[in-house]
Amino acid sequence: MKLTAYIILIAFCALLTACDISQPNSPYPQGDGKTVVLYSSFSERPKHLDPAIAYSSNEYTFVAQIYEPPFQYHYLKRPYQLTPLTASKMPEVNYIDQQGNRLEQTATETDIAYTDYVIDIKPDIRYQPHPALAKNPQGGYRYHHLDETQVQALTALGDFTETGSRELTADDYVYQIKRLAHPKTQSPIAEIMKNYIVGFDAFAQKVSDKSREAIKNETMEGVVVVNRYQYRIRIKGKYPQFIYWLAMPFFSPMPWEADVFYGQEGLSDKNITLDWYPIGTGAYLLAENNPNRRMTLLKNPNFHMETYPAEGEPDDKAKGLLADAGKPLPFIDKVVFMLEKETIPYWTKFLQGYYDASGIASDSFDQAIQFTGSGGVALTESMREKGIQLQTAVETSNFYMGFNMLDATVGGNSDAARKLRQALSIAVDYEEFISIFRNGRGLAAQGVIPPGIYGYADSKEGINPIVYEWVNGKPQRKPIAAARQLMAEAGYANGIDPKTQQALILYFDTMSASVDDRPMMSWYRKQFEKLGIKLVIRATDYNRFQEKMRLGNAQLFAWGWNADYPDPENFFFLLYGANSKVQHGGENATNYQNPEFDRGFELMRNMDNTPERYAIIQRLQQQVRYDAPWIFGFHPKNFSLFHSWYKNLKPNLMANNQLKYTRIDTIEREKKRAHWNRPLFWPLVLAGMISVLALIPALRAYLRHTQARLVP
Repeated sequence: MKLTAYIILIAFCALLTACDISQPNSPYPQGDGKTVVLYSSFSERPKHLDPAIAYSSNEYTFVAQIYEPPFQYHYLKRPYQLTPLTASKMPEVNYIDQQGNRLEQTATETDIAYTDYVIDIKPDIRYQPHPALAKNPQGGYRYHHLDETQVQALTALGDFTETGSRELTADDYVYQIKRLAHPKTQSPIAEIMKNYIVGFDAFAQKVSDKSREAIKNETMEGVVVVNRYQYRIRIKGKYPQFIYWLAMPFFSPMPWEADVFYGQEGLSDKNITLDWYPIGTGAYLLAENNPNRRMTLLKNPNFHMETYPAEGEPDDKAKGLLADAGKPLPFIDKVVFMLEKETIPYWTKFLQGYYDASGIASDSFDQAIQFTGSGGVALTESMREKGIQLQTAVETSNFYMGFNMLDATVGGNSDAARKLRQALSIAVDYEEFISIFRNGRGLAAQGVIPPGIYGYADSKEGINPIVYEWVNGKPQRKPIAAARQLMAEAGYANGIDPKTQQALILYFDTMSASVDDRPMMSWYRKQFEKLGIKLVIRATDYNRFQEKMRLGNAQLFAWGWNADYPDPENFFFLLYGANSKVQHGGENATNYQNPEFDRGFELMRNMDNTPERYAIIQRLQQQVRYDAPWIFGFHPKNFSLFHSWYKNLKPNLMANNQLKYTRIDTIEREKKRAHWNRPLFWPLVLAGMISVLALIPALRAYLRHTQARLVP
């Protein structure tokens, strides 16, 4: 019996030793738990990391952490406010007349021929360590003249054994603007900038047959280096919104050495390019670019002194958002982005604590969010038990259904066409759309401008009176009978086309062609059926859709716009006649043209935010509500979840460089991860004990047999 007891005890102890294993399901190396790491994900590789080209949100996720334009948005203050980043102060803005004389700040717009932006940058800002800046003992660049053998031996940027750095200068900002103009760069803002920056278009023509690295010594009339830490940009006329462009990655500095380095023959074949390995002065550098598995940012060891904001909105202190005031940035040493193409595995890992933040997919919405009796939203009990934080914000975006104003049926300025568009604006119930397809995550649009942009009004003053009535202190969509009355007045009583005596047929061009989009397309048909109209869906791929829009061959379409900068001009220009897509190749996809609207837009766009400008904005809103070139759709509402250890949370829809403000409480994270992922070994122990007990009879028989053989 003693032997049996010993066997059971040994087996039990052996199984218990497994209990020292902590979080066996962790997807990360154990060493990561001892450093300040933020864990996130990406679903597809960013196509461009060159700041002259990058323009997508998944690209800005990385680009905005690495590159630094001269200005940035204050992290805490609202409304959104620009503040210096690498600049030592806000720019000096001077107005110049046609003769080159400096004007007073009160000069009228008609007298202003040019505006100068004089920008001073801080000294002692240095680039991240990079092979392009490495020098040999003689002072020459070590890797600017690679031969074929050296190139063939390379597989990645990390194969270069030495790196270098140097100070940021004003010339680096000027060089980047030259890159924007170079035709070979194909910057998406080149067409816009040639309308503003003096000499931009002429420079593009001058260097069209030259390599990008050869533009260093070429000059652009309107962009001048004043001294090592100062440069000047001259634009045509008065355009106050230009300063917002100076807070975008497009206007980040670029050392000329980068173009020379990456321009060497054979490197692009190895993916050793600026689009793959950026070089900047920002808080982070891209240490790993493995799009099939992981992308990693590391804290830039050369990052200049920048501190967390010491002031914000009145209630920020009570919310704990000023606890880190004055502390050096960034707080996080490493950011790991794991490839996650499916939402369910990501969601599971988030709940386990292996991702620090998460969006909410439709199939996880009910697990995370519940609606309150007052129509608000709150976290479910299971989320609250984990200490998860919910952050919501209405995005500075506008999604709409557009009418091609060149179309013979829905377009034009006739009363019949206008009333048809107004009737459809009432019938297409975007409140229902938001409820069905977005889990309530959106705000029905009342006009062109989204919340958070100057000129937006959210009271009775701000409703669309064509579509809504003000009832019990809130907007209420007019009944379908009002839309049917407008249809009758337009000559389409009961939805009948008088030309055919059949149901009116309208065509909806869309890029939504997958099986998953069918319920949405069915919903659109039902909205038009309310008025007796037959809606024909014409689905196509994006390239074909773009071509239809350029040629004006679409009748109705759905599209949207995300704010480039927080100014109403960035939204109203979508309806400005001179931006017509068919006539001018602009962003006015509906080809709407109203002389009265255009005059108001031209007057409003360059004004400062004054009561006079606000009044003009409201008149513009009323004009497009009446003309109805859009069925105003919705402004998306973003729902994000963050674990309790994620600090300094505040929505900022303009800033893209938020990582440097984020702080992670790694001690709390480790404790909660260990608790949530504690392995359960007792079933294994129990199974092991049962197995041992099952062997006891056989063991006893074996011992009796052995002892019997030993008896003489």
